[in-house]
Amino acid sequence: MTSETSGRTVLYGISSRAWEHPADRGALVALRKLKGFDMIVKRMSAFITERAVRLMLLGSAVRVDARQLPRLFRVYTEAATVLDVEQVPELYLVANPYLNAQTIGLDKPVIVVNSALLNALDDDELRFVLGHELGHVGSGHAVYRTILLLLTTLSTTLLSIPLGAFGLRAIMAALSEWSRKSELSGDRAGLLACQDPDAALRVHMKLASGGDASELNAEAFIDQAAAYREDEDIRDLVLRALVVETMSHPFAVARAGELRRWVSSGEYALVLSGSYARREDDGKADISAETAAAAASYTDQFAHAEQTIDRAMKDLFGGVSSMGSRVTDLFRGGPAREDVRREDTPPEETDDGPTPSW
Repeated sequence: MTSETSGRTVLYGISSRAWEHPADRGALVALRKLKGFDMIVKRMSAFITERAVRLMLLGSAVRVDARQLPRLFRVYTEAATVLDVEQVPELYLVANPYLNAQTIGLDKPVIVVNSALLNALDDDELRFVLGHELGHVGSGHAVYRTILLLLTTLSTTLLSIPLGAFGLRAIMAALSEWSRKSELSGDRAGLLACQDPDAALRVHMKLASGGDASELNAEAFIDQAAAYREDEDIRDLVLRALVVETMSHPFAVARAGELRRWVSSGEYALVLSGSYARREDDGKADISAETAAAAASYTDQFAHAEQTIDRAMKDLFGGVSSMGSRVTDLFRGGPAREDVRREDTPPEETDDGPTPSW
């Protein structure tokens, strides 16, 4: 059942499965199977205390409510209402000049918004960002994101431990890969919260430009996203993987392109029409279907990579084949030799006839 609030459809009982990107679920499954990851989760969970996180925020940030920062609180409440959030997390504003927000915590996650967002974003754009973070909460991402944040902070010390460094590097790499995929899920939740694709696109444009999108063109930005995803040759595949290897977020341009593809697929419209996964059915969800969807997402990526590799191989072997033909012609007296001989120079003649060109 859906209803309208301020022109937006309330998605009653919506499950996080409705917005989770298949690659997010696939990467998380692979992460959980990684040797040693379960131990890291247990140790870090014991190390992190919810009370310490909350006390730190109470002492250093502004807790947002009806009395404090009412505009931000109103937009946040609207986003939570549209996504039908059962337990709305506490929201804090911190003094930070960077355009960012994050969800941290374990059993009771909190959302932290940087002050730079208030001046840079309008209400619809803020609704997208806050819906994005609420999507992380609904998907249970906060635990793993908090662990990644802590591991990154302590990485210099932890990676110096003999023998354990290689395993920890593998876990951090896997966590970073999953974190990038989870951002795609968050963006879908953000779009469902604001229900304005143009506002979502503006957020990505502002993230890429530093906050000022007044002279940016949305169509040109989407074209740029397509150009980033396109592979000229196999080097692009490798370089694209290397440049984001240690990043927790994908590039804003890539995120914009991915979200646009979700809208174009028709899935976004289906959710708004009321055709979406519901929390009451989470226990009966078909795991095999979820796994198949995740596999299909990676299959698409691999197929794209395979096309690039295939094209590169054809170019390579095509060039080798052409070179081989030229070499063969040199020995057989074919066109390669004719290129060397001047056209106006007649072949020498002997009693046995013209001298062979080779």
